[in-house]
Amino acid sequence: MTAVAPVIPRHVAIILDGNRRFARAHGLPTLEGHRRGYNNVKKIALCAFKSGVRILTVYAFSTENWRRDKNEVEYLLRLFRLLVGPEIDPLIKKGVKINFWGRRQDFDLKLQAGMKRVEAATKNNRRGILNICLSYGGRDEIVRAVGKIMRQGILVDKLSEEIIATHLDSAGLPDPDLIIRTSGEDRLSGFLTWQSVYSELYFTKKHWPEFDGEDLAAALRNYSKRKRRYGR
Repeated sequence: MTAVAPVIPRHVAIILDGNRRFARAHGLPTLEGHRRGYNNVKKIALCAFKSGVRILTVYAFSTENWRRDKNEVEYLLRLFRLLVGPEIDPLIKKGVKINFWGRRQDFDLKLQAGMKRVEAATKNNRRGILNICLSYGGRDEIVRAVGKIMRQGILVDKLSEEIIATHLDSAGLPDPDLIIRTSGEDRLSGFLTWQSVYSELYFTKKHWPEFDGEDLAAALRNYSKRKRRYGR
């Protein structure tokens, strides 16, 4: 009997949860948990693309995360600055296209310029697409999209789901087929509020810094067994 090839999701999104819990569980400083979580993004991105995933979207920093301890936020900002510097080169060399989603105006001008530089440098890459959500919230994304529509003078009788979708951060990309959340929380917490309506959900107790290629493979196998009906 011929084996059936697994169904690989085209677009996977991950809520990167559990850096601080990982640190506490291993007797490490909170900031070390964030450092390890940051390093894991690049590893899992390459694992995903090698597995056949074409688009990976990661929830790295929410609009609510600004309320955290000042020292913790500043450390995360330093990691983001590294992300738009030489540390992103391995992904660029692998042919990964990189986008940044969220409220860019919340960051300093140098970091905003770095985001633009990375996007420009990778816009023609075809190995896979990595979307990094920074200062992102699903409701905020919808509000920003509506603001763009209003500024363009689009009349209410011309409004449609398609019009809204083309003004979201994800414009031009398919909705996520699979959303993974690490660290044992079973909710989306404002991640891809518009795009997640028919996404399959997968929750794991593994903290993000310890989520590895085998864990990703397990999530993909689980997805492959599901039947997606889209309301039919």
